Amino acid sequence: MESTENITKPKRNLKPYWIALAFTVMIVIMLLPNSGDLPVMGQRALAILAFAVILWMTEAVAYPVSSAMIIGLLAVTLGLAPDMANPDVMLGTKSALQMALGGFSNSAVALVAAALFLAAAMQATNLHKRLALYILSKVGVKTGAIVFGAIIVSIVLAFFVPSATARAGAVVPILLGMVAAFGLPHNSRLGALLVITAVQSVSIWNIGIKTGAAQNMVALGFIEKEMGVSVSWGAWFLYAAPWAILMSIALYFIMIKLIKPETQVVEGGKELIQGQLKELGPMKSSEKRLIVVALALLFFWSTEEVLHPFDTTTVTLVAIAILLAPRIGVFDWKTVEKLIPWGTIIVFAVGIALGTVLLDTGGAQWLSNRVFGAMGLENMPLLATIALLSLFNILIHLGFASATSLSSALIPIFIALTTTISLDANSVGFVLIQQFVISFGFLLPVSAPQNMLAYGTGSFTVKDFLKSGIALTVIGYLLILLFSATYWKWIGLL
Repeated sequence: MESTENITKPKRNLKPYWIALAFTVMIVIMLLPNSGDLPVMGQRALAILAFAVILWMTEAVAYPVSSAMIIGLLAVTLGLAPDMANPDVMLGTKSALQMALGGFSNSAVALVAAALFLAAAMQATNLHKRLALYILSKVGVKTGAIVFGAIIVSIVLAFFVPSATARAGAVVPILLGMVAAFGLPHNSRLGALLVITAVQSVSIWNIGIKTGAAQNMVALGFIEKEMGVSVSWGAWFLYAAPWAILMSIALYFIMIKLIKPETQVVEGGKELIQGQLKELGPMKSSEKRLIVVALALLFFWSTEEVLHPFDTTTVTLVAIAILLAPRIGVFDWKTVEKLIPWGTIIVFAVGIALGTVLLDTGGAQWLSNRVFGAMGLENMPLLATIALLSLFNILIHLGFASATSLSSALIPIFIALTTTISLDANSVGFVLIQQFVISFGFLLPVSAPQNMLAYGTGSFTVKDFLKSGIALTVIGYLLILLFSATYWKWIGLL
């Protein structure tokens, strides 16, 4: 008789239950008695936020699917709510649908789309791979030097490849190739050391550079619309890059200390890299044109509001038009269609729309007053408020696999909070700092898409990642507080 001990039970699919829970919570919030200090539209917007957060945290459906559901719910539930301007009549689904689709007209969405095109251009030409190989070919074969090289590659690519997943996708296979060249399995200590270093560095520079990650665009879209302040590429770099540089230094020593590789010298690693460079062949004309466009972009981004009046989004869109143009471009539309994750654009736009609805209907302000007002934040020193909210941010990120979704949910509430606790001149700086913390994806493989990409290689365990992640999160948090008390005050962010 066959032993039942070896029979594994099929894993129960909990997704339908999460979806049911999301709808149940939404309906319950909508039916709760309203004290009158919250418009009906605001209450329904908060109900849809709860629905969205449950779907985002559980990943019960794909993010683009949840976005379609959010659009439909916003259009129907707000459309059947009293108009805030004239409570005697319903808003109507036509007006509600305009609100639900409002995110698609936000310039931040155009910038994210353009950034995805730029990342696709890098992939189509393999320029990002050539850059990574070239840098790694110069650092030497000692393990410490390769760790240093992996960090440098992530930093350099962050300037030119505005996609964390694309940056990780460029460097991780190269590092695993070096591990294989030494004759070690991909899940060796050396493999864990190099791959974790690379993706943690990618996460650090998501914060260091404005165009490094989509979630930055979410926050800036809300800040520009609700606060009337535009943060240039250069200003963001001035604020965040020093923090990222110190974090990169900390990352190097943390990784060298925590994960001891089997060897201190990767024999054959240099030959492997030279071989891969040889396989790429001489630099193609399309790569050269992309380098010219990328350097021009970097120049215009970094000199925004200093040498010219062109904003980051406009400059990037013009660059994409050039890259798609016949003869002078580097790829065609058919190539683009295959390389762009179109769902990301939809998720991004709907996230901005939901956040804007929360702000416009008073839902974000009401939630901020109830949750944070009850904590007595208005009586706390600014540094204590930053410390408490940053800790809250780090903990809630454990439940989110997407920093973009987390930004969509929290940044509108933090903007409303600046009014609740009367931050005045410190408002923009406060929100920006919370956005930096939202991008902390250091703790778990599920904390960021680039982490999951690396985890999928099987080169490290969750325990390995968590060891480095805890150290990085603690140091990053302490640096946030230190910068809030010193550097960011000195340069006028706070």
